[in-house]
Amino acid sequence: MALGMLYLKAAVNAVGPRARELPDTVLERSGVEVDRAHLAEYARVCGFGLTDTLPVTYPHVLAFGQQVELMAGRSFPLPLPGLVHIANTITVHRRIEASEQLDISVHAERFVSHPKGAQVDLVGRIRSGDDEVWTGRSTYLARGAKAPTGAAEGASAPPGPERSGIEVGGPPAAVWAVDAGTGRRYASVSGDVNPIHLHPLAAKAFGFPRAIAHGMWTAARSLAAVEGRLPDAVTYEVTFGRPVLLPSTVELRTHDADGIWNLDVRSRDRVHLTGSVRPAAG
Repeated sequence: MALGMLYLKAAVNAVGPRARELPDTVLERSGVEVDRAHLAEYARVCGFGLTDTLPVTYPHVLAFGQQVELMAGRSFPLPLPGLVHIANTITVHRRIEASEQLDISVHAERFVSHPKGAQVDLVGRIRSGDDEVWTGRSTYLARGAKAPTGAAEGASAPPGPERSGIEVGGPPAAVWAVDAGTGRRYASVSGDVNPIHLHPLAAKAFGFPRAIAHGMWTAARSLAAVEGRLPDAVTYEVTFGRPVLLPSTVELRTHDADGIWNLDVRSRDRVHLTGSVRPAAG
């Protein structure tokens, strides 16, 4: 089902009774082939160089449709409209070539309490042959929701610069003028057609003064700034702060601490993203 139809399904299913526990469903696709034209457009929108190696964040868009499919049904305990993407962790276990056929699975786990409601993780795993080559964990917050009785408190956010104890100071490494069309361009390559990214009126319905950039665009654009200085196997952890309003001007700051890149994206006194990139363990 097209993602636009899945979002419509999610809007309809947001009203009425829902499951109380996470489904044990695992959604799988096998033999997925990368469309090189799509890969090139994704690289252009996010600022990556054009190569036959998949950017660290690109497999997220391959798995995203399965995430939405899982969250759109009534068997998922939290309604998709209004969910906020608060953190993301990606591990690339080795270089992934565009020529490889990929098997993708997605499931949900860790439905736990959060100080502002309840949070849940959507976990994607990608294999090439017998090798697991990519793992992604997207953490979503449902404000005002309740986790099952007895659920643990959510773990702290992934370690960005503020949590690692390393302040990303000094002059910005880059200044971006993020124009009003950024949300529409990223939606066209990611499939994330959530209307809060596409139109100011839709964004205002959810409490934003105007449309906001996708968090994963900000994460990808930040990583693209240091991609030439990273090993093939990395773990990239980001925490999303205040949304990037469209249009706006933001600053990227980076700091290399013994092979671990700490970075943040901010505008004035607002921090939009903090993150770290380090060599993957093992």
